[in-house]
Amino acid sequence: MVVDERALDAHRRELHIHCYRLLANFDEAEDAVQEALTRAWQARERFGGERNVRAWLYRIATNVCLDRMRQLKTLDRSFAEVSWLTPYPDTLLDEPEAIVVARETIELAFLAVIQLLPPRQRAVLILRDVLEWSAAETAAALEMTVPAVTSALQRARATIAANRPPERAPSEHERELLAGFIDAHQRMDADASLALVREDIRITMPPHPMYFCGRGQMRGLFDQAREMGEWRLIATGANRMPTAASYLRAPGDSVFRAFKFDVLRVEDRQIAETTTFMPDLFERFGLPLTLDV
Repeated sequence: MVVDERALDAHRRELHIHCYRLLANFDEAEDAVQEALTRAWQARERFGGERNVRAWLYRIATNVCLDRMRQLKTLDRSFAEVSWLTPYPDTLLDEPEAIVVARETIELAFLAVIQLLPPRQRAVLILRDVLEWSAAETAAALEMTVPAVTSALQRARATIAANRPPERAPSEHERELLAGFIDAHQRMDADASLALVREDIRITMPPHPMYFCGRGQMRGLFDQAREMGEWRLIATGANRMPTAASYLRAPGDSVFRAFKFDVLRVEDRQIAETTTFMPDLFERFGLPLTLDV
């Protein structure tokens, strides 16, 4: 059996999500998928018809990601230094052809934590706990023994358990918090904004090595934002998490210009963490770069 191009391309979106989980970067995942499909196309005549096309592609894509992880040298970083992390638009996760994506396997906190794992442990964890492959299937894909897979999975699970935040609030509460976050920001009401967040609110801004913690530091950021001009925010979604796209109209300007994304993590009915990304992502999310009102 020879695999045709249409059969390969049918799995592009789910492979992209898989590579994104491993690499935590949208563009790196895009490059990895393209390389994986190229390798598959070059090997198409050697594909055995008795094998599953999807599993074959996942094996190729996983090994492409392992190569990239080694090249990127993303090891020995702390949880707060995942500078390569970028968000994934919910509009792509909701596409009809995309596989069902469990929110806990795509949220930013999970992606950041698994970056602490060595490449093979990361791959084992995704194949076993996310894709629910057997130990034998995982061992074959990664050219490991079953005992080695079992050992790697145990170590990976221990790291995740020690570093992963608790489960977040239900989506209804998240939408309410997002609406409040947007309203307070547009009115530049610092007190209303601080009332929505935990005392130990955590704010990061990848790829910049900035880290802010606590309501006091958040108030300082709010005061800086007030001096910058007038704000308009649009509710959107990234990584199955509530997200606000912010536009700024600076003094003397006539339009609101794309400025930043804030992805919110909710815990115990409050905002526990804000991850802020730069405006180069707006077009990927299908959002305009300017607003007139």
